[in-house]
Amino acid sequence: MSLSEYLFTSESVSEGHPDKVCDRISDSIVDAFLAADEDSRVAVETLATTNRVVLAGEVRGPESVSKDVMIEKAREAIRAIGYEQEGFHWKTAEVECHVHEQSADIAQGVDSAGEKDLGAGDQGIMFGYACNETDELMPAPIQFSHRILRKMAEDRHSGKSAEFGPDAKSQVTLRYVDGKPVGATSVVVSTQHADGLSQADVRSLVLPYVEAVLPEGWMPSEDEIYINPTGRFVIGGPDGDAGLTGRKIIVDTYGGAAPHGGGAFSGKDPTKVDRSAAYAARYLAKNVVAAGLAERCTIQVAYAIGISKPLALYVNNHGTGNVDEIKLGSVLRQLMDLSPHGIREHLSLCRPIYVPTSAYGHFGRKAEEDGRFSWERTDLTGELKSAFGA
Repeated sequence: MSLSEYLFTSESVSEGHPDKVCDRISDSIVDAFLAADEDSRVAVETLATTNRVVLAGEVRGPESVSKDVMIEKAREAIRAIGYEQEGFHWKTAEVECHVHEQSADIAQGVDSAGEKDLGAGDQGIMFGYACNETDELMPAPIQFSHRILRKMAEDRHSGKSAEFGPDAKSQVTLRYVDGKPVGATSVVVSTQHADGLSQADVRSLVLPYVEAVLPEGWMPSEDEIYINPTGRFVIGGPDGDAGLTGRKIIVDTYGGAAPHGGGAFSGKDPTKVDRSAAYAARYLAKNVVAAGLAERCTIQVAYAIGISKPLALYVNNHGTGNVDEIKLGSVLRQLMDLSPHGIREHLSLCRPIYVPTSAYGHFGRKAEEDGRFSWERTDLTGELKSAFGA
């Protein structure tokens, strides 16, 4: 294929995938601390394997969120996902908590004191991206992959499709012509299922979800739709494969359609720029595209630990924009304070809003009135248009 015609693939994983179980548990602990004290500092990692969960990391917050509370939050998360299986059960799993106090050396670099502003929780680079391929201004392959699994999970929880287990993966390959998606060439869905179902049974259950998600006329040929290609998927979740927090960062973001700085999101409070600055970069990129200033926009920000101001802001409209990118970067910095404190205030991030982010993507979601997914708002479009006379 020429560069004007190509295939691009993205995958998603369900809330019951081993790594996503860990993301959910870690974000449950973040929310517990923020609910008790919005100034809490949290960096919690989770490991899950056969009927065992291990929590580790550093926190600073109210004593009310004790180790026993963190263990209970882990069990609640597992139960909410739906794991009541012999090899992984919310009630019988052994949960160990090795979380301890945050390092004083890190704290002194991050805390504000006197005239010193709140510093970044770590050095690093973060990326945000938006494009006009979907209504959510997200790349189509990852958005379709998420939708398939979300619809399957909704019906599993409601009992409509009780044959599905919590663990699942999807993968969508789209054909692009002149930079625009025009159809799917293959779809893969693997889902944990009740014992006794054949591969044909599972295929008949899954196929309607694929058909419901893909636009009309986009379905691939029947032999390019792969449902449980191994033939059997009864043992799943952490019983089938160990999980860790932060191992699905491409699933969490743009499915590989945009760069990633490398830092994970889940388990981190919003002083960690790995999380908050990536949200801010998405927010700015989405507003650029929503304002009609570009069809695609990538934004990078860079930070140093303990330093409040971003070291750099980079804007790339990939040749699809109608404004000067240097001026655009300057305008964006005027519209939003990109210090860690400024990001937290602008997007109201010091709230217990993070559990819903732990599966089906941190981006391309609906901004909620309670502050969830505030970075998906498009409330800067008027000012952006005005700045460029659009």
